[in-house]
Amino acid sequence: MITMANNAHLWYAKHRSWCFALIMSIAGTLLALLPAQAQELRANVTVTTGRLVNNNTSRKVFTTLQNSIREFLNGRRWTDEAYTPAERIECNFLVNITEDLGNNTFKATLTVQATRPVYNAGYLTSLLNTQDQNVVFRYVEFQPLEFSDNRVVGNDPLASNLTAILAYYTYIILGLDADSFAARGGDDFYKKALNIVTNAPDGKDIAGWKPFEGNRNRYWLQDNLLNVKFARFHDVMYQYHRQGLDMMYEDMTKGRNAVMNCLNMMYAIYQDIPNSMLMATFFTAKAEELQKIFAKSPPQEKSRAAQLLAIMDVTNAAKYQQMK
Repeated sequence: MITMANNAHLWYAKHRSWCFALIMSIAGTLLALLPAQAQELRANVTVTTGRLVNNNTSRKVFTTLQNSIREFLNGRRWTDEAYTPAERIECNFLVNITEDLGNNTFKATLTVQATRPVYNAGYLTSLLNTQDQNVVFRYVEFQPLEFSDNRVVGNDPLASNLTAILAYYTYIILGLDADSFAARGGDDFYKKALNIVTNAPDGKDIAGWKPFEGNRNRYWLQDNLLNVKFARFHDVMYQYHRQGLDMMYEDMTKGRNAVMNCLNMMYAIYQDIPNSMLMATFFTAKAEELQKIFAKSPPQEKSRAAQLLAIMDVTNAAKYQQMK
């Protein structure tokens, strides 16, 4: 027995490299059989510079910044949920640098767009299409973009402002997407956005996080999403997408009726709280789609939809009136 043990030991010592390779190969095969898990976003990121006041900064810095933002959004896990590659949320982040303030500090606008696939339609519906005018941040080339929900402000408020803004809109996107698939599905993500607003970086050049800085900013969007006065909005998000758009493949009339019911619910919200940021955000994303949905509906329904939309979304009122 001792001889057999010694022989086995000698055999393993001689072939241990081969054994290790075999074990790793088997482990790799087993891992490949497990369900694939991917990050939540499939974000397309573009950084543009337009006409900078101070053009001394190397253009290469902005290419590096673009790659860093893309990795920040796509390379980290934002939730504990398992997303397959097909479930990743399609979104766009366009950072337009408008001014070089010196000391590696920049002023920019940020356009954020996100979509959701409609069941059996090969069509993407817009969840969010918004522009943030209050983006000021510090970025040193190759400086890692870091963010923690537990310490939003970081060590440098101007550097942290960029990652806080990106994380904020990521949670808003995740919340709207979850709301569209499950009733009140987005609440936890909106609370994470609130946490960022509550603990946001502060400084003389930093804006958009406080209620007194305007009525269309990051503060008001998350406030509306969590405010009980807008509770019916979450019912709208669910019914509009699951009972409306997703149903149209099987029954166009039934799906359109669900969307019409959503307009009635939105009008009830509007009567209580007109001109809110949440209403404006919804119609910026949905205006064109709503026109198409009711373009071929019966005259009475089309007229009612046009009337409600023109009242709630004054910006596009003329377009809605053409539907009648």
